[in-house]
Amino acid sequence: MVSHLFKTPRLLAGGMLLMLITAGHASGQDVQVSNARLSLLPGEQPGAGYFQLHNTGDETAVLVGAQSEAFEDVEIHMSSDENGMAHMHAMEQVAVEAGERFEFAPKGHHLMFIGRKQALAEGEDVEVLLQFGDEQRLPVTFEVVSPAAL
Repeated sequence: MVSHLFKTPRLLAGGMLLMLITAGHASGQDVQVSNARLSLLPGEQPGAGYFQLHNTGDETAVLVGAQSEAFEDVEIHMSSDENGMAHMHAMEQVAVEAGERFEFAPKGHHLMFIGRKQALAEGEDVEVLLQFGDEQRLPVTFEVVSPAAL
């Protein structure tokens, strides 16, 4: 009897926490992420994150940032080639229209992972929190891959 008294409040608290987490990510659930890979170069060089966003919702989804405990900073970047010269610059956001897909791929849009805080090896997972303009957050697991795998 006594053990049931202690289990019930914990179960209720756990259920409430799950409801709060789910409610806080309702809009984020309209965005699906697939094929999330993190390409790491040797040493302290930055890494690049590639993935596909699919906006299954009825409104435009606007990616405004990302963060990961494994890196000091994560930025949205775009690579381009102008007159044979490679360029890369940071972007404030990427908008994905309702029903559309957007590809983060080599030589295009990507997440730049800066300031590695820990050693990472191919095959490991890195947790990344994508941040959207409507204050929603979407946790995504990126697999560490070799640049040659892309």
